Amino acid sequence: MGKPLVGRAVTGALHHPQHEQGADHHSTITRVRAGLQAVNLNIPQGWPDYVLHQMVMVMRGGEEVKISKRAGSYVTLRDLIEEVGRDATRYFLAARSPSSQLTFDIDLALSQTNDNPVYYIQYAHARVCSMMRKLVEQGWEWSKTDEHSLEALSEDAEKALLKKLAAYPEVVNSAAKSFEPHTIATYLRELAGDFHSYYNAHKMLIDDASLRNARLALSEAVRQVIENGLALLGVSAPVEM
Repeated sequence: MGKPLVGRAVTGALHHPQHEQGADHHSTITRVRAGLQAVNLNIPQGWPDYVLHQMVMVMRGGEEVKISKRAGSYVTLRDLIEEVGRDATRYFLAARSPSSQLTFDIDLALSQTNDNPVYYIQYAHARVCSMMRKLVEQGWEWSKTDEHSLEALSEDAEKALLKKLAAYPEVVNSAAKSFEPHTIATYLRELAGDFHSYYNAHKMLIDDASLRNARLALSEAVRQVIENGLALLGVSAPVEM
């Protein structure tokens, strides 16, 4: 097991009136709840809700960063934010289920490659923004308020993206009810992967205005969902990278 770092908090709009504790603090829950009942103030049984988190192991250069509470050696959230940035810290801590141990790889969080899920997702958002800028540079017009027929989207990749986008509201609803923001992080990584594959296989800025507009509408929908999902996790959505 890794050494304890900090409670991995539920973030952004998914935060409910609950508390986070490490898995080694299970007995604390019983004592707190018993104490609240003892004051006899009509506090509901089983309140407050707790989410128990497994330990966090920090890695750097392929080796574990040694942490010892007894020796006063530990890594704080501030330390992580200063080293890898707020976006990577938020995403990595929210991207795993509380019931699974998290390995926080500092080198991975700093990398600008497709292996870094934060970079991978943010790059998908920036890619759409770049495409929209190129559209203007080429003298074409498109507006998200225009109504475009999606019947031109006949490729399997396009249908898969539409299906993935349609699942977003339920993903958010389920994550909120079950206190599981990691499902949104997973969804965004999968959506970004689907979009990158689609973008690499199909041209967007083509002469066929009908197909071009349909693909732009699909791409803009992907961008908007990524922006919304990252906002729930407290992560930014850059327009260029």
